Amino acid sequence: MNQWQLFGGIALGAVVSFVLGYLLRLRIGAMGLRSAEQRGKTLLEQAKHEADALKRDVLLEGREEALRLKQHGERELAEARNAQLAAERAFQEKEVAFNRRVELIEKKDRELRRAETELNERQQSVKVRAAELDRLLAEQTARLERIANLSAEDARAQLVASIENEARAEASKLVTEVRDAAQRNAEREARKIIALAIQRYAADHVSESSVSVVHLPSDEMKGRIIGREGRNIRSFEIITGVDVIIDDTPEAVILSGFDPVRREIARLALERLVADGRIHPARIEEVVAKVKVEIENKIQELGENACLELDVHGIHTELQRLLGRLHYRTSYGQNILRHSIEVAHLTGMMAAELGMDQKLAKRAGLMHDIGKAIDHDQEGTHPVLGMEVATRFGEPQGVLEAIGYHHDDYAGGSLWPVLVAAADAISGARPGARRESLEIYIKRLEALEKIANAFPGVEKSYAIQAGREVRIMVEHHRVDDARAQNLAGEIARRIEKELQYPGQIRVTVIRETRAVDYAK
Repeated sequence: MNQWQLFGGIALGAVVSFVLGYLLRLRIGAMGLRSAEQRGKTLLEQAKHEADALKRDVLLEGREEALRLKQHGERELAEARNAQLAAERAFQEKEVAFNRRVELIEKKDRELRRAETELNERQQSVKVRAAELDRLLAEQTARLERIANLSAEDARAQLVASIENEARAEASKLVTEVRDAAQRNAEREARKIIALAIQRYAADHVSESSVSVVHLPSDEMKGRIIGREGRNIRSFEIITGVDVIIDDTPEAVILSGFDPVRREIARLALERLVADGRIHPARIEEVVAKVKVEIENKIQELGENACLELDVHGIHTELQRLLGRLHYRTSYGQNILRHSIEVAHLTGMMAAELGMDQKLAKRAGLMHDIGKAIDHDQEGTHPVLGMEVATRFGEPQGVLEAIGYHHDDYAGGSLWPVLVAAADAISGARPGARRESLEIYIKRLEALEKIANAFPGVEKSYAIQAGREVRIMVEHHRVDDARAQNLAGEIARRIEKELQYPGQIRVTVIRETRAVDYAK
C-alpha cells in the first residue's frame, strides 16, 4: 500500500510538474510573442517615420531642383532678351550713324559742286584779268623801252646781275659773320684749353740727338780701326750693319746707318774698342754682342720708365720695348720718346678739361708715334704701322684711332685723334722743340709765297712770322670783299694740301680801295 502510494504520489507530482511546466512555457511564449509584436510595431513605426522623412526630403529636393531649373531658364531667357535688345540698339545706332554720314556726304557734295562753280567763275575772271595784265604789261614794257632806250632782255639781264651781286654780297657777309662767330667761340675755348695745358706742363727745351761721330785719341787709331787689308773695318761693318766712314776729319770717325739703334750700338762698341786698344774681328764681335745686350736692356728700361712716369699701366712688354726704341729716333732734332711723353701729358690735361678719360688720353698720347720705331724695317707710314702693331697687342679703340688718324681727319668723329693732334702740334711747334735747316726754312717760305701768287687777282704776298703767317695783297678792282674772304679759304686749303709744316699757318688777305684825285 505504501509502495503504491509512493508510486502514485510520484506520478501525481510528475503530472503536476508537467502541467505547471507546460503552463509556464505557454506564459513565457505569450510574453515573448507580445514582446516580438511590440518590437515589430516599434520597427514598423520607425520605418514608417523614416519613409515619411525620406519622402519629405525627396519632395523638397525635387522642388528645389525644379526651382533652380526654373530660375536658370528665366536667367537664360533674360540674357537672350538683353542680347537681342543690345543688338537692336546697336543696329539702330549704326542706322542713325549711316543716315548721318549719308547726310554729311550729300552736304559735302553740294558744297563741292558750289565750290566748283565758284572756281570756274574765278578762273574765267582770272583769265580776263590775266589778259588785261598782259596787255598792260606789254604797254608798260614798250613805254619803258622808249624811255630807257633798253630792250626787255637788256633790262632783265641788268636786273638779274644786280640781284645776283646783291645776293652774293649778302651771302658772303652772312657766311663771314657765321664763320667769324664760330671761329671766335671755337678759338676762345681752344685757346683756353691749350693755354691751360701749356701752363701746367713745363718740359726741357733742350732736344737730344743720337750722334754719329766717334772721337779718337789720335789719327793713328784710324789705321788700327781699318786693320790689315781692311779686315777690322769690314768685320765691324758686317757685325753692326753700320757704315764706317774714315776721311780727313782729324781725330774723328763717322758712323752712317738708317737704323738709329744699330748706329748707337756701333758708336758705343767703337768707343769701347778704341778705349781698350785691342781691335780685331773676335774682339769686335765680343764687344758688339755685349753692347747689344746692354742696349736692349736700356731700351726696355726706357719704355718701362716712360709708362711709370705717366702712370700708364697694362701696356704689353713688346710695346714698351718699341717705346724705348723711340729714344734713339729724332724728328727735326726732337727726341721722339720725350716728344711722346710730352704729348701724353698735354693730351691728359686737355682731356681732363673736357671731362674725358685722362688715363686713356695719356695712353693715346704716349703711343701715337710708336710706328716710328718700326718704319725703318717695314713698308708703310708710321700711323698705319703703329695702328697695326697696337691692334696686335690689344690696345683700346681710342688709342688705335689716335695712332692711326692723328695726322688726318677721322670720319668716325672720335675726339681722341683731335686731342692727340693738338698736343702733337703744341709739342712740335713750341720754341726750341725742333730744329730745321736754313735751306728747308727758306724753301718753305718760298713755297708759301708761290702758292699765294698762283691765284688770280693776287698782287703781292709775304711770308712773315717765321712762316706762321702769309699776308696777301689783292687788286681791289679784280677782287671784291666777298671774293677776298673766299680767296683766304682757298689759299689755306691749297697750303694744307701741298705743304707739310708743324702747327698752323694764318692766311690774311688784304684788300684796300684807293681814291685818287688831283687839285688843279
